[in-house]
Amino acid sequence: MERTIQQLALFPYLEAQASERPPDFIPIYTPSLDGHEEAYVCDAVRSGWISSLGSYVTRFEEEFARFCGVSHAVSVSNGTVALHLAIHALGIGAGDEVLVPSLTFVATANAVQYTGATPIFVDVDPVSWCMDPEDVRRRITPRTRAMVPVHLYGHPAPMAALRALAAEHQLWVIEDAAEAHGAAIDGRRTGGWGDVGTFSFYANKIITTGEGGMLTTDDSALAARCRMLRDHAMPPQRRYWHDEVGFNYRMTNLQAAVGVAQLERIHHFLERKRAIAALYRQELAGLPGITFAAERPGYTNVYWMASIQVAPPYPLARDALIPVLRSRGIDSRPFFHPLDTLPPYRSDTPCPVALQLSRSGLNLPSSPTLTDEQVTYICAVIRAG
Repeated sequence: MERTIQQLALFPYLEAQASERPPDFIPIYTPSLDGHEEAYVCDAVRSGWISSLGSYVTRFEEEFARFCGVSHAVSVSNGTVALHLAIHALGIGAGDEVLVPSLTFVATANAVQYTGATPIFVDVDPVSWCMDPEDVRRRITPRTRAMVPVHLYGHPAPMAALRALAAEHQLWVIEDAAEAHGAAIDGRRTGGWGDVGTFSFYANKIITTGEGGMLTTDDSALAARCRMLRDHAMPPQRRYWHDEVGFNYRMTNLQAAVGVAQLERIHHFLERKRAIAALYRQELAGLPGITFAAERPGYTNVYWMASIQVAPPYPLARDALIPVLRSRGIDSRPFFHPLDTLPPYRSDTPCPVALQLSRSGLNLPSSPTLTDEQVTYICAVIRAG
């Protein structure tokens, strides 16, 4: 069964060009599933509770809330619907504007669009690559209702400054922490800074349930509303009665069983990922044109991805380096395209920092299962150009 779980979790990485990959190919990310995942999934199967009712769902929610330092966690079927549910539950919809960083995965903007609201794209700062508070201030209008700071690639957004702006303009703060489980500012973890936080447990995230997501909040009324809405808006005290349109966004007990096992080892994953990032920095130190995101004082970057910028005088452009790495058995990924350059969201108001970072950014293999020897090999290939 362990092999079956591993194969299912790795499916996204095995689907394309598999026949061209050498046996020792280093993928961009491989989940670690060698804890209690198999035992807990088997236990859930034997119990008969395999859908959204089951003890592992409650356990995962309670333990994840405790990890994030919040009062409530609400499990859902994936990270995108976590964002959509949070925005919808806050009453944001048609005619409203929501501030979103330009440099993020498209799901952040899509979730806003699903509610009928309009995503307004904000540039990022060149140091942390996260939402720039100064550009946020410039883009607030009377229609702005919320902002969605993204903790990009594991580095927290500047939450104190963003919360101050939100308080000044009476805006909701919805954290997109899909890539930043365990990241922190002054010891306070992501998911506990906004009115609500959202997480993804996709197969390439710091902890995984295959698919899955979570909302975190200290607002008891908001947590209760999200729980009700994720189950077709059916109130717990009146079965099959629906006062409004809801959603089927529930997490299964099987997924939660994997999540509980993953959460048991999250501190190991985080320590290993920081060690991998440090080794990348050490091995690439002094290489002209290769730079890393800075870790701001007081911030804890969890390095979901080992991310670099590739620029002159490095001899290869980013897009030329990618096939070189692949020819040597190393996977990599370019940064996200700025959302304001995509056809559904194209804007006449540019985000120049996001555009520059997008054109030169590269994510290197970042699995917690990477060995020091593999990291050293990857860096040797980059050094050789």
